[in-house]
Amino acid sequence: MEQHVFVEMKVSGLTIDPITNTPIVILKDLEGKKAVPIWIGIFEASAIATEMEKIKFPRPMTHDLLNDVIKILKGEVTRVEIPDLRNNTFFASIHLFFEGNTIIVDARPSDAIAVALRAGASIFVDEKVIEKSRTVDFGVKNSDIGSLDKEKLDEFLENLSPEDFGKYKM
Repeated sequence: MEQHVFVEMKVSGLTIDPITNTPIVILKDLEGKKAVPIWIGIFEASAIATEMEKIKFPRPMTHDLLNDVIKILKGEVTRVEIPDLRNNTFFASIHLFFEGNTIIVDARPSDAIAVALRAGASIFVDEKVIEKSRTVDFGVKNSDIGSLDKEKLDEFLENLSPEDFGKYKM
């Protein structure tokens, strides 16, 4: 059986890929030395951004609803894991503690992160995923992007600061 070594990470911020105009959530380890960019949808980016900014809506949004249902059923989101990256797709799971049992639910990373933020749960990424994320091919045909080497990408991701992240206007 494959051994997983997980690194605790936090949401460092959100940005927009200037080439594809797609939102990216950046996870960084607690020391700020390793970063994982995950390209996500605009609605998921909005769900993450509104929780990071502590924006409350008069009615629950989807991730708020899910978190409320878990609490009402006396469950708890204990952690979120991103254990795999295959064919340029990240895989995640939400770990729930319910009636003395741990239940693991498959989820998209963006949804898992949005739920974790609302529940105050930790986010863990497999070390292998951190390494693989450096070589994700998003099909960008721009030759300039294709020439970005691993060191430059690492340097870019590791030196991102909160000021580098724009705010979403919804």
